[in-house]
Amino acid sequence: MKIIHTIKQMRIWHEEERLKGKRIAFVPTMGYLHEGHLSLVQVAKQDNDSVVMSIFVNPLQFGPSEDYGAYPRDIKRDTQLAEEAGVAALFLPEVLEMYPYYPQLTTIEVQEVSEVLCGASRPGHFTGVTTIVAKLFNIVRPDTAYFGQKDYQQVRVIKQMVQDLNMPLEIISVPIKREKDGLAMSSRNTYLSEEERKEAICLSEALCICRDNHDKGEKNAENLIRYMVQRINKEPSAVIDYIEICDAETLKPLSYVQRQAVVALAVKIGRTRLIDNIIIGGRA
Repeated sequence: MKIIHTIKQMRIWHEEERLKGKRIAFVPTMGYLHEGHLSLVQVAKQDNDSVVMSIFVNPLQFGPSEDYGAYPRDIKRDTQLAEEAGVAALFLPEVLEMYPYYPQLTTIEVQEVSEVLCGASRPGHFTGVTTIVAKLFNIVRPDTAYFGQKDYQQVRVIKQMVQDLNMPLEIISVPIKREKDGLAMSSRNTYLSEEERKEAICLSEALCICRDNHDKGEKNAENLIRYMVQRINKEPSAVIDYIEICDAETLKPLSYVQRQAVVALAVKIGRTRLIDNIIIGGRA
């Protein structure tokens, strides 16, 4: 596995791979890898010759009171996991490499789909996401890029950016990887205490309750959300940020589920903000 630290080195590696006729896949991450990240690599390897992974904790997508400084980091561990997974090149830029001056004057904003759900709770977050992802796409220049469905809104925002700006790559969404008890895998799960970890399964259980009631014929979004709220509120440290049932494409809230919808929620368990989602009314 090639370890790359600079943009210049990344572009040289890319040109060498292209001269060999290789198809390049890209898996951007913020590190502290888990099985969810590694599942992206496995899917990417199926249809591509070389997989590039980046690890970069992007300051531009964190708000002033968020956990940029505390975000878990372990480059030595991540490097070993990436190599074992079959990553061909690991891009590990420093902040000054990606942002020679910060904040930079040019950013990318995707309207509408970025303004609801996490976008409403975290102003500026998706501008930070789209800006860094666009920069990484320009540096790595992959044929395909792979993202986890756990960050459903992020995937939808990035797909919109790629479509609107005519970026020459395909975005692939990979199903959520879950722990045995249903909790969606996330680097932030490491923040949870033992007791909070037990409470955190309320997110996936609430989503299952929603799906089950929908499958039994309940289509009223307000009723479906009420069932989820009842489950989550049983946990003493749980505080709901949002629970929404939205059109799977536009992310506009639905009052009645008559087509494919995403059920998305964000809940604080103690001090840790977790997100999760499912698709109802059809497949994603």
